[in-house]
Formats: sequence, structure tokens, C-alpha cells
Amino acid sequence: MQTHIDTFLRYLREGRNYSPNTIAGYEDDLRQFRSFVIDSAGADAVASINRVSVRRFLARLHTQGYSSRSIARKLACIKSFFRYLRKSHVVEANPAANITSPRLDRRLPRTLDEGSVSRLMDQPDRTTSLGSRDAALLEVLYSTGIRLGELIALQKADIDLGNGTIKVSGKGSKQRIVPFGSKAKAALRAYFAVRSDLEDPRAPVSNVFLSARGKPMNPKGVNLLMNKYIAQVSDIEKKSPHLLRHTFATHLLDRGADLRAVKELLGHESLSTTQIYTHVSVERLRKVYAQAHPKAS
Repeated sequence: MQTHIDTFLRYLREGRNYSPNTIAGYEDDLRQFRSFVIDSAGADAVASINRVSVRRFLARLHTQGYSSRSIARKLACIKSFFRYLRKSHVVEANPAANITSPRLDRRLPRTLDEGSVSRLMDQPDRTTSLGSRDAALLEVLYSTGIRLGELIALQKADIDLGNGTIKVSGKGSKQRIVPFGSKAKAALRAYFAVRSDLEDPRAPVSNVFLSARGKPMNPKGVNLLMNKYIAQVSDIEKKSPHLLRHTFATHLLDRGADLRAVKELLGHESLSTTQIYTHVSVERLRKVYAQAHPKAS
């Protein structure tokens, strides 16, 4: 089974251009499933896995306290794995094909209000090289709504300061052009003026955002920065770069942006993925109405 898992992951990486984070998630889920199969059946062959095996794995996850969302993700991973094996003529049928995914509660993404965003942008010390980098990083995330992986992958050649646009390499290596505002432009100009202070002359890299050691920033480093700065302006629980992506989309819709335009800016495949932000805006309108209208109660 491990051989087939390795082949599948290589296919996702080379054939489908999946991001390293996505591939790592698939690998963790499939290793967990393989360990369950070995422990419960004493076998390590994909041909020995059937519908009952998959359902027992899902039941085990439930008893271990996994959320419906996590179980659904792992099931989707198993389905995708066996769909690949079937196309490769390794197995005759997909044992997970007709297993229903757990029902998920529709969770609205949390966002920052405009005042909190303004205070957030004031947090970095822009008189230092690292503070200037942090300010540019925050401004770009909020001004463009790009994903963490897209931010880290940004190259200097991808940024057109004159036109105020960046070229983003999204999921599946699909590229899109995203505009950014005047504040992000100013922050980037200031950062580029001192970026050389962070560069390692022995091993220069073209990534836009560099660590204190001159290396391309990694997900952990960006997440730590986000936790540090967002904690100063909000008690929201999940202080991740994705929070600014959610905030970017919600603020655009709050101010009348077209849903399809927001879809293109975010790089979503489907309009239904973007539509969750319309629910956020409606919830915000309800709160404003409840607080302001004399007959709301």
C-alpha cells in the first residue's frame, strides 16, 4: 500500500501541480488509513480493502473525537486515492465511492472589521528592516486576498509597482493578475528599499519576503507573525493569514463589489465557494439592523 501511496502523491505533485501543503495533508491522511488497515486486518494490500474497511476507519475516527469536517476531508482523500488506483488498473472498484460524507455545519468565516484592520497595519515598526517587511506583508495580504502559499511563492518579478498588480501562481499552477492599493504599494516600495539588509549575499533568492536570515519565509514564520500582530487588535481565535483573505473578500462585498469579480480575485474555481462571503455580509447587515432600527426587536 505504501508504494501506491507514494505513486499517488507523486502524481498529485507532478501531474496535478498540487501545493506542498495539500500533498502533506493527503500523505498524513493516507498514512493514518494505512496504519488502521494494518492494525485491524493485518494486511497491507489495497486489494484487501473494501467498503467495510473504510466505514470502520470512519467509525474509529468518530470515536476518537474527530470533527465531521476532518472525517469528511479524510474520506475525500481516500476516495481520491482509490479513484486514481482504479484509473491505473490497480483495483477494479473504489471501495469508498458510495460512502456518504458526514453532514457539515456551514461555518461562516471570521473576519476583522475595518477599524481593526487599520490598527493592525499600525503594529509593525516601519523604521526597521523587519518591521518594514512585516508591514508590506500585512498590506499585501489584505490588499490582494492571496493565500499563504501564494504569498510565500511571490517573486520580485511578479510585482509591478507601476501598474499596482501582482502575478499570482495559484492552485494547480494557475496564474492570475491581482491589483493592489496605494497603501500596499507604498509599503512595498519602503520594504524594497531595505530588503537588501535581509539578503544573504552568499545565497541570494528572488522571493519577495525574506526571513531574518535571508531565506524565503516559510508558513510557520508567517503564521507566527500573524498571531503576534493580530493578537494586538483582536481576540479572534484563529489568527492565520487566511483571516485577512476572508476579510479582504468580505470588505469588498460589503462595499458593493461584484461577486464574480471577487471570485476571480480570490482564484476560486467555483462561484459557490465565493458565495459564503455573501452570507457573512448578510449577517453583518442583520447586526447593524438589530442595533440601529427602532423596530428591530
